[in-house]
Amino acid sequence: MLSPDPAAVLARLRAICLALPQAEEIVSHGAPAFRVGKLFAWFRHDHHGDGLTVVCVKTTGREEQEFLVEVDPETYSRPAYLWPSGWVSINLAGGAVDWDHVAARVQTSWRMAAPAKLSSP
Repeated sequence: MLSPDPAAVLARLRAICLALPQAEEIVSHGAPAFRVGKLFAWFRHDHHGDGLTVVCVKTTGREEQEFLVEVDPETYSRPAYLWPSGWVSINLAGGAVDWDHVAARVQTSWRMAAPAKLSSP
């Protein structure tokens, strides 16, 4: 089901992403994406007619991807084209979005993409 207001969802995601050090927004393949040298988050709304509003984030790899989708399929899904590279989608549609959880996953993805001198504690 499509989000009733994708612009509002993107605005909230944008605030989370751009609050991270040296994060910037770009357009990648026609969609808003966020990078810190490398991409760490990608917003998708109805990508190729899939009916989903999601943010795609990096994971540690196949085990984590499979675990997340299996344990919480209402929140996580396999993003087209990005799944083989270790990414997972987080559902941003509907009123039950846990934005604290989204922010934590985005921050984890940022740490994976950021240069070591930025991402170390």
